[in-house]
Amino acid sequence: MIGLYQDLKSIVRNDPAVKGKIRILEVILYPSIHALIIHRLLAYPLYKLKIPFIPRLLSQISRFLTGIEIHPGAKISPGLFIDHGMGVVIGETAVIGENCVLFHGVTLGGTGKETGKRHPTLKSNVVVGANATLLGPITIGENVKVGAETVIINKDVPPNCTVVGAPGVIVRKNNKKVKVKL
Repeated sequence: MIGLYQDLKSIVRNDPAVKGKIRILEVILYPSIHALIIHRLLAYPLYKLKIPFIPRLLSQISRFLTGIEIHPGAKISPGLFIDHGMGVVIGETAVIGENCVLFHGVTLGGTGKETGKRHPTLKSNVVVGANATLLGPITIGENVKVGAETVIINKDVPPNCTVVGAPGVIVRKNNKKVKVKL
């Protein structure tokens, strides 16, 4: 329940559309909250208990209802905000740190070539822009901003950076302009 409370706080903190007391009530209508409720309270706990079929069924029902696909095995820390949500895919071995923001169309996927850990790890306070694609067992460091439509495949990103483009290029590091290919 703490995770869901932090998720709600993250929406209020990150979404400029939430203004005033009445608008805060609208937060319960956000698809990301519905997807996270199903994931946190049902699918992930059942997955951890190694109960077959039901966690995947729940994640597929959630995908049908919200447009957000979260594999039951994904580890999601408190404070995740999935803005708009449609088309977001979070793979089985993905790990998401505290207070991250994902926009619509984001994929945290595998390349199809790995076994074991095969999806991205996002450290805390990462923002991933619309339609960005992050593939493979990569680590995105704390306080990283990934631009819309950026593609990062099998390359780690250090903390405190901004990455844009396809393939991704670091354009800011520690608040200084740089240009570093990944």
